[in-house]
Amino acid sequence: MDPATLILLAGLLGLVALLYTSVGHAGASGYLAVMALFAVPAATMRPTALVLNILVASLATFRFVRAGQFNFRLLWPFVLGAVPAAFLAGRVQLPGEIYRPLVGVVLWLAAARLLWPRPLKSLEHSAAPNPLVSLAAGGGIGLLSGLTGTGGGIFLSPLILFMGWEQPRRTSGVAAAFILCVSISGLAGSLSSVGRLPPELPVLVAAVLVGALAGTQLGIARLPQPRLLQALGLVLLVAGGKMIFT
Repeated sequence: MDPATLILLAGLLGLVALLYTSVGHAGASGYLAVMALFAVPAATMRPTALVLNILVASLATFRFVRAGQFNFRLLWPFVLGAVPAAFLAGRVQLPGEIYRPLVGVVLWLAAARLLWPRPLKSLEHSAAPNPLVSLAAGGGIGLLSGLTGTGGGIFLSPLILFMGWEQPRRTSGVAAAFILCVSISGLAGSLSSVGRLPPELPVLVAAVLVGALAGTQLGIARLPQPRLLQALGLVLLVAGGKMIFT
């Protein structure tokens, strides 16, 4: 990869990390979108997205937990269901003609979440669901996460908020910790794919960590970013279409 392309790729990945971590996500779907736009091979996309996700989610989890935006009681059943599912799904190497449309659909789902026409309102009263419900939901999210190389936050956060299981700011901390656990499990299930990591990975890691530092600060400081997230949603729409139709 030539230096100019690498700088542009790293800059976009850093921007994705900034935007996603501001709402407690690690950015895997965004990383996949950017790599799709740069025609990165499918075999390289998933392990790269997972490695970046683990690093960013570690930082996000630490900062949100430290700021008191966390709910372990809500988190653990989701993780218990998701981790084994993500590990098993991570062992499945899907052919490109299946993997690319599947990732495209995931990107479109993420875009729909970011382009949601009405902001989610703070919940006055919230209650955690039955652990069996969380366990089943976590298993489903973990399965899809392991197959696609995402951390599952784009599915978990809307589910929690729409069902009234937690307030938005605490949901960010729960999502960050969930993404960390699922990403580690997904990568462990596909260790053979680590050999496909790009040689430019250190540059990409540096870019997303800088973005994550800024993004988590924005999230903790409660700065609203609806327009930025909507812009990212449009990028995901374009990249998802590219994955599905090319």
